[in-house]
Amino acid sequence: MTGERFASVWDAIEETPAQAENMKLRAALMSALDHHMRRQGWSQSEAAQRLGVTQPRVSDLRRGKIDRFSLDTLVNMAVVAGLHVDLRVTA
Repeated sequence: MTGERFASVWDAIEETPAQAENMKLRAALMSALDHHMRRQGWSQSEAAQRLGVTQPRVSDLRRGKIDRFSLDTLVNMAVVAGLHVDLRVTA
């Protein structure tokens, strides 16, 4: 062990800071979408119909298959679900 500390797991496992930031954003969007779908009581098939995607796509989202989703796709799904995506950039 190196004893090195990281701000997030993504900082530890991704090769570049840019990749880590991308993964953090994707993870946050996936979590928000999953939470929203569960709060609404949507089944996977109902969520798929409402979001305009396939049921296996919703399953991938619920199972955290982050590598299968781009930021664009997740933002689009969030908006269709009725969520508002707010971006904050800090130095």
